[in-house]
Amino acid sequence: MKNIIFILLFIFSFSTYSQSINGVPFSEIDSEYIQIVGTSKVLSSKVTINIDFGQSTKLFGSSKKQFSILNKDNKKVEFNSMIDALNFMTKNGYKFEQAYVVTTGNSSTYHYLMSKE
Repeated sequence: MKNIIFILLFIFSFSTYSQSINGVPFSEIDSEYIQIVGTSKVLSSKVTINIDFGQSTKLFGSSKKQFSILNKDNKKVEFNSMIDALNFMTKNGYKFEQAYVVTTGNSSTYHYLMSKE
């Protein structure tokens, strides 16, 4: 029984570490708060998820870039809905704080604020 528990804990810790935001493992992100930004995909029921953890990059001046969640193969993780993304982030050590939606024309962008547990 102890061996099964050890194996499950090992697999869980490995799968958590393998998830990253543009190559940076979740455990190494030094941000107390993050924001999940979700937009609907055209002709799909899935959503495009980007993560804003306060990072700043300079491309043609000062701008903020949002990063995608990558799996262990460095492929973008696809989510079925914002709740799917919320559950994913909860499993990776973040707690839901607040949500709001920005609607422009026929397009909606969902923002979920989360804090590190």
